[in-house]
Amino acid sequence: METNIKKRKLGKSGLEVSALGLGCMGMSFGYGPAHDKKQMIALIRKAFELGVTFFDTAEIYGPLTNEELVGEALAPFRDQVVIATKFGFKAAAEGERHWSALDSHPEHIKTVVEGSLKRLQTDVIDLYYQHRVDPDVPIEEVAGAVKDLIQAGKVKHFGLSEAGAQTIRRAHAVQPVTALQSEYSLWWREPEQEIIPTLEELGIGFVPFSPLGKGFLTGKIDESTSFDSTDFRNVVPRFTPENRKANQALVELLGKVAQKKSATPAQVALSWLLAQKPWIVPIPGTTKLHRLEENIAAASIELSSEDVQEIDTAFAAIQVQGARYPEQMQKRIDR
Repeated sequence: METNIKKRKLGKSGLEVSALGLGCMGMSFGYGPAHDKKQMIALIRKAFELGVTFFDTAEIYGPLTNEELVGEALAPFRDQVVIATKFGFKAAAEGERHWSALDSHPEHIKTVVEGSLKRLQTDVIDLYYQHRVDPDVPIEEVAGAVKDLIQAGKVKHFGLSEAGAQTIRRAHAVQPVTALQSEYSLWWREPEQEIIPTLEELGIGFVPFSPLGKGFLTGKIDESTSFDSTDFRNVVPRFTPENRKANQALVELLGKVAQKKSATPAQVALSWLLAQKPWIVPIPGTTKLHRLEENIAAASIELSSEDVQEIDTAFAAIQVQGARYPEQMQKRIDR
C-alpha cells in the first residue's frame, strides 16, 4: 500500500501535517465501549508507518484516557508527529466520569495544560484547541491565555473548535489562530456559508471532524443498523431509523461516483473534502486497520473540478433529514 501521504500546511501558520489526520476519540469514547488499549496503540503506530503525522485527541475523550493512549502510542516518534488536543470542559465533580460544564477561564486553561502534557508524555502541545466556545469567558481572554502558554513554550499553535466567524476574528486579533476544527462533510455543509470564507481571508487552516458523517457516508450503516447502548449516535436526530432510511440517497449517489473512480464511498467523501481547499485536513477516526488503510488511500484519489461539480450538483438535489445534534448540544455551538 502507498505510504507517502502528501503534506498540507494549515493556513499561513506554517504548520505542516499529512493531508489526512487520525481522529482518535472513538478509540476510547463516544462510539461504544473503549477498545483494547494495546490494539489501539498498534493502530496509531500503523497510521504513522503509513504516513499519517497528525493525531487528534482531547482531555474530555475518556475522559483523560484518550490522551494517555495517544501519548503512549506516539512516544517513540514524538518529534516526527503533530499532536492536537483540546481544553475547555471542567469535571462535573471530583471522581465523576461525566464532564459537562464549560470552563475556559485563563487560570483553568493554565492548570489543565499541565495534565495534558503529562498524559501525552510531551513537553509541548503542537496544536491546542478550545474545545467549545465558552459564553462566560471573552474569547480575547482565552486567546491571551494560550498566547501566554505559547510564550512559555508549552504550546506551539492555537486552535478553535465549532467557533463562529466573529469569534474567530476576535481570537485571531489577540493570538493568530492556526486551525479551526468543526464538522464538515458532504452531509454537513454549513461551514461553506460563512466559516470557510473567513478562514480563507485570515489564512487559517480547517480541520473537518466527522468527515464521513459519523460513519454514515461509508455506506455501512442503514435503517436496520443497531448501535451499542453507549454509542453517541443513539441520541442524534439524523440517526433515527427513519432518517437513516431517507438519507440513503446520499450514500447511493456516492456509490455511483465511487464506481467510476474504482474507489469506495468513504474515499470519495474524503477526496471531495480535500478538493475543496488546499488548507483543509480531514481527521477521519477509526478503530479498524482496513478502514485506516481505506481512508489513507483517499489522499491519492484525484477528483477533477468536473467530478466535484457533478457531486455538488447531485447532492444539491438531496435534502438531508434530521438535525446533526440533539437540541441541548446544538445550543453549545457558537454562532
